Amino acid sequence: MSARFMRFWSAALILAAVSLPAFSAGGSLLIKNGTLLTVTKGVIAKGDILVLDGLIKQIGPNIQAPPGVTVIDAAGKYVIPGIIDSHTHIALNGTNEGSEAITPEADVGAVVNADDTAILTALSGGVTMVHTMHGSANPIGGPNVVLKMKWGKPSEELVVNEALRTLKFALGENVKQSSRTILPGGPPPRYPQTRMGTNAIIRREMLKARVYMEEWDRYNKFKASKTPPKLLIPPRKDLRMEVLADLLRGKMVARCHDYQATEALEFMGLAKEFGFKIQALEHAWEAYKIADELAAAKIGISVFADSWAYKMEAAEGIAYDAGYCAKKGVLVSINSDSAERIRRLFNDAGKTMKFGGLNETEALSLVTFNPAIQLGVDKIVGSLEVGKQGDIAIFNEHPMSAYTRCDMTIIEGDVYFDRAQYLKEREEAAKQAQAPKKGGRP
Repeated sequence: MSARFMRFWSAALILAAVSLPAFSAGGSLLIKNGTLLTVTKGVIAKGDILVLDGLIKQIGPNIQAPPGVTVIDAAGKYVIPGIIDSHTHIALNGTNEGSEAITPEADVGAVVNADDTAILTALSGGVTMVHTMHGSANPIGGPNVVLKMKWGKPSEELVVNEALRTLKFALGENVKQSSRTILPGGPPPRYPQTRMGTNAIIRREMLKARVYMEEWDRYNKFKASKTPPKLLIPPRKDLRMEVLADLLRGKMVARCHDYQATEALEFMGLAKEFGFKIQALEHAWEAYKIADELAAAKIGISVFADSWAYKMEAAEGIAYDAGYCAKKGVLVSINSDSAERIRRLFNDAGKTMKFGGLNETEALSLVTFNPAIQLGVDKIVGSLEVGKQGDIAIFNEHPMSAYTRCDMTIIEGDVYFDRAQYLKEREEAAKQAQAPKKGGRP
């Protein structure tokens, strides 16, 4: 058998081995003897967590497993809430609709890809939920979607319907197409090409949405009156304006790609002018410059732990951004924005202890409870509490340690990642691939 043929079958067998959840516990299991980092209720040494039908039913010492419930021994290990990535682009068949500047009708929820292997990568780092987003090619992009990392399940079962509806906005170099090369005979530059143009086009669309709402409100008022006009024609439905109208009515919140403080303040001015809610600024490398303003406006930030200065508008980013803003009262989360970095968000959160002086619980909150608040799901996930969904990760060492690894990831009481089992299956698959096949090619 040729080396190339062996590699092919090895890959095929390994993919087959990980195509389904590690094992189904029927939504019920008991984790025993772990150090529980609850985030909101302190640390419980040698604690147990009982999950029944997907929900946490009991937390404490010496819990007995009901008949038929799977028991997982976590002695010597650390048990935390499932990690939440508040800004990524995984599990999608398409991210940017860059052909036009304004595309709020382009909903990424329509193109969820449950077969994206980045879901498994996320699980290997303890990630149980993500906010996967429209890209940053447009001043007004499209609606985003929140997903559970239920590897092996159909896309419909990944969507978290309890989450806030969010709409992507973007400022800065990407929407100005600063890196685009204009080729002779190619398409002309797309408006906007400047910061003032970006601000103007967002205001223009918001004014259009306001007029659109007024037209429909007037129509609905006449329609509901006791003596409606005999000839009552509804306004033309506009899919773009429908989304922006939902934002202005408070049915959606804004998430805005942003780097520079001055641009953030401009966008905050637009939000105040039109009355919509900014839930969080993305990246926000200069948020430390306007931390007081962000805290006062109750606007969160979703940022990297490091990797600043990779382009001009990130040149004044600092390692202390997340920690400093958190200390100033800003709701901060650490995100990956990456299908690879997503597996080590706990490492990134740990960096804020050195750069920012956060304690262990504050640092862990950046990838658990804080993003849950930003996504509007803190009532169901984000901490280990009775009544919340059984989204849990088990680490061999403290999750803020540089030497730790995630050994198991659980979603709603089912194990979706078991490192020991996957290593065993990989070894078995490799042995099968190398074994001589009867009647096969030499």
